[in-house]
Amino acid sequence: MPAMASNTTSRTGGEYSEGSIRVLKGLEPVRQRPGMYTRTDNPLHVLQEVLDNSADEALAGHGKKIRVTLHADHSVTLEDDGRGIPFGMHPEENAPVMELVFTRLHAGGKFDKGKGGAYSFSGGLHGVGVSVTNALAKRLEVTSCREGKVAHMAFAGGDVVEPLQVREAGDGERRTGTAVRVWPDGKYFETTAIPMAELLHLLRSKAVLMPGVTVTLTTEKTRETQTWLYKGGLRDYLTQALSTDPVIPLFEGESFADAAHESFAEGEGAQWCVAFTEDGAPLRESYVNLIPTSAGGTHDSGLRDGLFNAVKSFIELHALLPKGVKLLPEDVFARASYVLSAKVLDPQFQGQIKERLNSRDAVRLVSGFVRPALELWLNQHVEYGKKLAELAIKAAQVRQKAGQKVEKRKGSGVAVLPGKLTDCESRDLSHNEVFLVEGDSAGGSAKMGRDKESQAILPLRGKVLNTWEVERDRLFANNEIHDIAVAIGVDPHGPHDSPDLSGLRYGKICILSDADVDGSHIQVLLLTLFFRHFPKLVENGHVFVARPPLFRVDAPARGKKPASKAYALDEGELTAILDKLRKEGVRENAWSISRFKGLGEMNAEQLWDTTLNPDTRRLLPVRLGAIDFGATESLITKLMGKGEAAARRELMELHGDSVEVDV
Repeated sequence: MPAMASNTTSRTGGEYSEGSIRVLKGLEPVRQRPGMYTRTDNPLHVLQEVLDNSADEALAGHGKKIRVTLHADHSVTLEDDGRGIPFGMHPEENAPVMELVFTRLHAGGKFDKGKGGAYSFSGGLHGVGVSVTNALAKRLEVTSCREGKVAHMAFAGGDVVEPLQVREAGDGERRTGTAVRVWPDGKYFETTAIPMAELLHLLRSKAVLMPGVTVTLTTEKTRETQTWLYKGGLRDYLTQALSTDPVIPLFEGESFADAAHESFAEGEGAQWCVAFTEDGAPLRESYVNLIPTSAGGTHDSGLRDGLFNAVKSFIELHALLPKGVKLLPEDVFARASYVLSAKVLDPQFQGQIKERLNSRDAVRLVSGFVRPALELWLNQHVEYGKKLAELAIKAAQVRQKAGQKVEKRKGSGVAVLPGKLTDCESRDLSHNEVFLVEGDSAGGSAKMGRDKESQAILPLRGKVLNTWEVERDRLFANNEIHDIAVAIGVDPHGPHDSPDLSGLRYGKICILSDADVDGSHIQVLLLTLFFRHFPKLVENGHVFVARPPLFRVDAPARGKKPASKAYALDEGELTAILDKLRKEGVRENAWSISRFKGLGEMNAEQLWDTTLNPDTRRLLPVRLGAIDFGATESLITKLMGKGEAAARRELMELHGDSVEVDV
């Protein structure tokens, strides 16, 4: 009798065994999935990785010139007069440091912060940087000048093609600095053309944020050279960029922590310039350690919080608020244009291209410096303070009036709201949000910790029904789904229907479940419900997923810093928090780590700080992205369909190794 085969075989006939598991090495992950590491519409971001290194040198006080050259052969050279990349042998890796910087994903000089490191402040701790540039380039050449010597290397497709060569610097050659020439590989980008408007904006902003540093752009084809050297900093830049004149003199300032500061490291802080205009589109730009954060983040939230509290305090002091008007942060912020430059010791960004800052402490950092400065300014310039108060109150009245109009339209014939829904006070759709919370105990904490003005809570009991194959007219047989539909005020519909969305009661519908596997399951079931039976809510950007933390770290007092607490979304953030504590001199294991088994373990204050507060929470918008509706529908059918066990198994065999599971 023949022996039975020990390996399983999928429906497609491919063998799945130990040999099927592939380990990507070196820069292979970048070439396999470039979109995880950079923008793929054009190569500007991979060039920015090199530019940011030059900016970090200038930020550290080691350079005064940055030069970018666009060559006729579509390559780009970026040069600086900084210290030059070290090119000696690494003490542990037995390879030249210059080679490691360009060929290892997590190699760099910015992991050790503080006085002992090469950089006190830099654009983040991801450690992928110029190695991604190298991985996605047909060719990359680097020249480093330091210690009277010149070192040169060349790479192709991320691999060394010209090994390190070191020679003595000749007469007239520059003594320090780095030059990197890059030929982006067109197969990784939709186009290799550099978007000139974005590049000009990027270079100009670097010059603005580093007064005294000369930034130059030369284009070989046109033989044009543009130079930026700002001495007036943020004020000059914002004044030139505004389309209309401000109605109040520009409010500007800067403040940084000193060595005696209780909560923040020496040098952390912010520089800002704010203008208020009556019309025109507001201009808003923010940066962290010179990295442009086009999607904003917690430092922007800190500026908003500081402005709001200072203006609110002024209005209360002078009794300017009309009866029945409730002021919100967006009322003060509505007509604000600003440029904000924050310095954060260990910045945590969302994603590899660093478009959004996620560091929770940045809210307190920026707000703590902006608020007292603006309060002082307003009380020194009372007439301007009253003008600013007038702008904010006018915005609040317009907002409240719009909310009342919506309420009148949906006033008749509304179904009775579910009894377990704890509703919010406001009826302003742009401000309201409802949290669909897993479990009654978590719902209790959420009710106590929420902002009653704008946040509603709907607790859900147990697992929600899998609605992928449930007919629309049978949905309301399930109590939980009935309550969700009635609470949000929209009837179930299909992707090609034109549902009446005028009854929608909340601008944001937020799924809030535990950070464990069961919570992920409930999240998937609710996403299935919205995609299948409320697709227009997804399409119009009303559905979100809240991300509560998995860990809490309690650190003891150290030096002049008091005891503190920090929250981590996952193991990666936990490691970063512990590394920071070690660098601050906290003794190993002097901290305590708590793992939240569920939302019910958080008290109201913790839930507010980590998950409900708009300034510090992680709230992910649900989008289809580049995947079309049909492709998404096919994928969810495989995942949620009752008769799709074989297809699910095949999917897990193909992609199971790329998923981290928290068991």
